[in-house]
Amino acid sequence: MIKLFSLKQQKKEEESAGGTKGSSKKASAAQLRIQKDINELNLPKTCEIDFSDQDDLLNFKLVICPDEGFYKGGKFVFSFKVGQGYPHDPPKVKCETMVYHPNIDLEGNVCLNILREDWKPVLTINSIIYGLQYLFLVLLGYAVHWMRYITCDRCVYNPWILTGAKPRRPPEQRGCRGPSEQQTPV
Repeated sequence: MIKLFSLKQQKKEEESAGGTKGSSKKASAAQLRIQKDINELNLPKTCEIDFSDQDDLLNFKLVICPDEGFYKGGKFVFSFKVGQGYPHDPPKVKCETMVYHPNIDLEGNVCLNILREDWKPVLTINSIIYGLQYLFLVLLGYAVHWMRYITCDRCVYNPWILTGAKPRRPPEQRGCRGPSEQQTPV
């Protein structure tokens, strides 16, 4: 008890003398946690992180370049905005690349359960990155059927749909109609 009193008195003396501890800005809980998450980050080989401002760890970009699956060869950029409520509130993640994906809408909002209703403070930035990478590697059965139906007539002729992604097979082998087989307006 006496030690605590003496430490408190010593701290007051340092503050009144203009010590560095009293004048420094305290880091928020979000900044401390994001610093810890970044130090423990274990990125897959297909992902890169870009901090445009080295002093602002709460805003950064993630680049995912899948090396297998339907989106092989694509380059997809996500922006992360970590709020002051982190880790109790999930970060805001948006896809900046225009992509045709069942879990990403046209405004870039990502539908990933751990970014919404299943978020828990124990989850880290690393778990979000692996979740985003998983979206591009594994499409659920219904999504694969949906994507094949949608992309058969459009992916070769509308390049914005699969930005940067190369079709796995030529259109003829996928059952798509080539430009010569399409109906021309009369």
